Amino acid sequence: MKTNTVVNLDNFSGTILVPAFETYSKSIVPISFNGLEITSKVFFGKKDTHYLAEKNDNTYVFIGLGKMIDYKSLKTVFRRVSSKQKDNFSLNMALVIPEQFTQDQVEAMISGLLLGTYDLGHFKTDKKEHPFLNPEFTLNLVSEKDYLATAKKGIKIAKAQLATYNLVDLPPNTITPKYLSNWAKDTGEKYGFEVEVLGYEASKIAGLGAFLAVGKGSENEPQFIIMKYTPVAELEHIKHVGLVGKGITFDTGGLNIKTAGMVHMKCDMAGGGAVLGAMQLIADLQLPVKVTAIVPCAENSVDGKSFLPSDVIHSYSGHSIEIIDTDAEGRLVLADGLSYLIKNFKPDYIVDIATLTGSSVGTFGYECGALFTNNEEISKKLQENGDAIGERLWPLPLWDVYKSDIESDIADVKNYSGKPVAGAISAAKFLEYFTQEHKAWAHLDVAGVSFGDDEFAKSKHATGYGVHLLTKFIENL
Repeated sequence: MKTNTVVNLDNFSGTILVPAFETYSKSIVPISFNGLEITSKVFFGKKDTHYLAEKNDNTYVFIGLGKMIDYKSLKTVFRRVSSKQKDNFSLNMALVIPEQFTQDQVEAMISGLLLGTYDLGHFKTDKKEHPFLNPEFTLNLVSEKDYLATAKKGIKIAKAQLATYNLVDLPPNTITPKYLSNWAKDTGEKYGFEVEVLGYEASKIAGLGAFLAVGKGSENEPQFIIMKYTPVAELEHIKHVGLVGKGITFDTGGLNIKTAGMVHMKCDMAGGGAVLGAMQLIADLQLPVKVTAIVPCAENSVDGKSFLPSDVIHSYSGHSIEIIDTDAEGRLVLADGLSYLIKNFKPDYIVDIATLTGSSVGTFGYECGALFTNNEEISKKLQENGDAIGERLWPLPLWDVYKSDIESDIADVKNYSGKPVAGAISAAKFLEYFTQEHKAWAHLDVAGVSFGDDEFAKSKHATGYGVHLLTKFIENL
């Protein structure tokens, strides 16, 4: 996609997108633009409506924004137009930017347009290419102000989210741990971050016992992905952020096999996918922050070699873990990821993200992720940045009264409380146990917001939740 800035449309030929705020539905004053007049009986800018008009060999698409619009809604509106109206798009397009729009609103529009190119039909033989993906496609920004830098940022955000859509939506016989480690290496080489991968033998030598236990039943070798981004510019007081993402490429539940919903378990690496996408975006934006990210990737399968309920395993931290439920596997790989990150890299801030518990879905539904943190500043910053882009979080407690949920008679800790209540909290307490009392750690349980239903496909699919949130949080530290 090429982008240009144009001040007027006198000599323009192609498709013109015109955002319009809502006017009075019975107004006698029409919406006017470039010689076109549209009466309120036909279109008055109501949110989620649009109107097509032809004039002088141009196709005009008027897009209703409603009376007010937030970042997420604006992004969705333009994704909808891009997805549903692509047959009316030419390779030369103009986007009219309202005078009152902010940089963030322009960013949302551009991101939404590019996200509209996503097609879940990865293996369909009759797939049609979206005009935006044609090398000859040009997006012209019609404005008195220069929004090119903002447009380029919006494109980078969308590209990282599209990459995560692919990683989460592609089937588990494609997205194996090895696929993810190769993706990380290729992306690191392209965008400028270092990647180290510990395979089975290297992980065994390193002592990543909890991580390896989860992948024992799979023929696909587990991959412990370590990514390091350092800004090109040398800075004096550079902040160091650590990220950890759950990379379970498929989760059968292990020997505590799932009885429902297994068809959707390709999404169990959505936390890891968010971290991978965020690393692409952080490097692409050249943020002035040092970032070290770990994505422990494994497949939790059923086999004669699978780990057993009541096994006692040894983690990287040196602590022993009693296995109560093999379907509580995500917290095991995260425990080793957190311990490895803290011991070897000592970041100032840590955020882990995972599709960890159905309990978080039971609490919040599909509206926000569950936030656990021991740091009020991080809590506030994560929530503020999430609210700004529509990737919401809401805090749940980490009170010491919940410690008893993970106490074991035979080992240092157990991986599951066995209770039908407070599942998200006891999982967070388990992870906290492996943070070595780090003073700036946050855990995001995003099981309800990483994979879901919307208008863009008939089946559940990736939302890309976390890619922009993590990046924006780091950008605004």
